[in-house]
Amino acid sequence: MGKFLFTSESVTAGHPDKVSDSVSDAILDAIIAQDPKARVACETFCTTGVVTVMGEITTTAKVDIPKVVRKTVCDIGYNAPSQGFDGNTCAVMVALDEQSPDIAMGVDKSLELKSGEEDEYNLHGAGDQGMMFGYACDETPELMPMPISLAHKLAKKLTDVRKDGTLGYLCPDGKTQVTVEYVDGKPSRVEAVVVSSQHSADVALETLRADILEKVIKPIIPEGMMDGETKVYINPTGRFVVGGPQGDTGLTGRKIIVDTYGGYARHGGGAFSGKDPTKVDRSAAYAARYVAKNIVKAGIATKCEVELAYAIGVARPVSVMVDTFGTGKYADDKIADAVNKVFDLRPAAIIDTFDMRTPIYSQLSALGHMGREELGVKWENTDKVNALLEALK
Repeated sequence: MGKFLFTSESVTAGHPDKVSDSVSDAILDAIIAQDPKARVACETFCTTGVVTVMGEITTTAKVDIPKVVRKTVCDIGYNAPSQGFDGNTCAVMVALDEQSPDIAMGVDKSLELKSGEEDEYNLHGAGDQGMMFGYACDETPELMPMPISLAHKLAKKLTDVRKDGTLGYLCPDGKTQVTVEYVDGKPSRVEAVVVSSQHSADVALETLRADILEKVIKPIIPEGMMDGETKVYINPTGRFVVGGPQGDTGLTGRKIIVDTYGGYARHGGGAFSGKDPTKVDRSAAYAARYVAKNIVKAGIATKCEVELAYAIGVARPVSVMVDTFGTGKYADDKIADAVNKVFDLRPAAIIDTFDMRTPIYSQLSALGHMGREELGVKWENTDKVNALLEALK
């Protein structure tokens, strides 16, 4: 396969788009905690001094949305005028409506149930049409591509050293980027690392660069992966004082590649944050990751991409595709047959399997939705390995 470079990026929770994602998911969690069957499609945008919450929500829950917004923004770290954006004093605008009855009609009762197929998992049809992709590979312990895995870990470390006071002059907004060199399809070394962090005005650039190199980059990049040719860029513009919503308008769903596989795998285009699990943009993307991860964990392939496609109001997927990129021990169509036998990919079944009617979403708003084994999310489980191997016999 020769040699090539691949780059992925991550962002911290203080990035304006991630502020928006965090607010949308915090509202979703607050609603689901009271009304597990609520229908939520919550969009947020934030800019200097203003957070606007929009969307369609049908629920019996009573939630103080401005209070949730302010707490979320403050918890991220925007809690004082010196940060340029303050959750305590910013304006909060709310413009919400109920879910369209035309959409609800297909979700409330699937085509299969209307046709007489009595089954608890035919209760709901898919909340929309579309295709969702999941991916796994053996490059990291959590079976994620190495570029996005390292970028997320750098972003998390950047947040950790800010919050624990190690680098107390850092501010919430930040971005990371990692370029990995591959040789014959395997990670060989890190070609480049980019870290940009918002900071207070009184810190010297030389101090910040030295600190981030020692306290953030070196603890995260594996020993032996950086060499004398590795390029390191830390705040390459030289100054990053104005950040967050003051520096750029944020919008829910604008970091879908950061949320998934860093561009290493295909993406169906649907965002996650602010959507209840009847929206297959979210639930089926998690399910596709679950399927792909179990295939790789079982040793059936060293890399695997799964596509699921749905029709609105129909419970069963209209297609299931498996691509192992030539690494599979079985033909891809045979693996897909085994997937259809082992996994129930109807939305109601996915929701039940992953306990998705509980408030689990805020913890996923930043640092990716896939590979998050430390959070205990069930789509990262590999409990179908034996069933897949049995189905392939």
